[in-house]
Amino acid sequence: MIVLLPPSETKAAGGTGAPLSTASLGFPGLAVGRSRALAALDRLVAEGQDTSTPAKARAAADNAAVRSAPTMPAIERYTGVLYDALGAAELPAAARAWVDDHVVIQSALLGFVRASDPIPAYKVSEHSKLPGERMRDLWSGAGDAIEGFALDLRSKAYAALAPVPGAEPVEIVSPEGKALNHWNKAGKGALVRWLALAGVQAETADALLEWAASASVPLTRAERGLRLVVQDPRLVGAG
Repeated sequence: MIVLLPPSETKAAGGTGAPLSTASLGFPGLAVGRSRALAALDRLVAEGQDTSTPAKARAAADNAAVRSAPTMPAIERYTGVLYDALGAAELPAAARAWVDDHVVIQSALLGFVRASDPIPAYKVSEHSKLPGERMRDLWSGAGDAIEGFALDLRSKAYAALAPVPGAEPVEIVSPEGKALNHWNKAGKGALVRWLALAGVQAETADALLEWAASASVPLTRAERGLRLVVQDPRLVGAG
């Protein structure tokens, strides 16, 4: 089973790993797209970036140093609501190993990367304008690299950018069946945490739903894909 996650706009600074080596990343079939994206980012840096605020200045500095900056595992680089709820850094060793083996994150700059792949900080999203490239041209075929059963927790924008054939999307709803915004991300992170702590090995959606029923996780079939009910928006007791 592969769990597909979106990236986050916010990223942890620093790192202790060697500078980016695309040859060390998972999914080597994405090498051409990565090379093109990095070359386009080089052109963006050369043209000059907006540094009018402290946040924009930091983003510009991250982009300028993307080839030389220290790296850290992707699952630790990305921050924010989803990744806070997942809490990879606090997981027991076995659960963290599960995350490294099963979680794949979609990067607008590097395509799909494994949770353990060492990456630098950068500021590129699906909305970024990279000189001479279009995001859809870079990554429209990247989903073919994902094999086997995939649980799709990506946003609609990232799922459209790199469709993964046969992936099972998950919608996050309240007990009343209403779609959630902020807590959508927290619910996704909590679900991955549950999966990791349980060490779930499911090769089909039906097998995953059997586990969910046995573990009292409110994951069920939906009209399209699966549905997770977030009963407590604070996710108290999520593992």
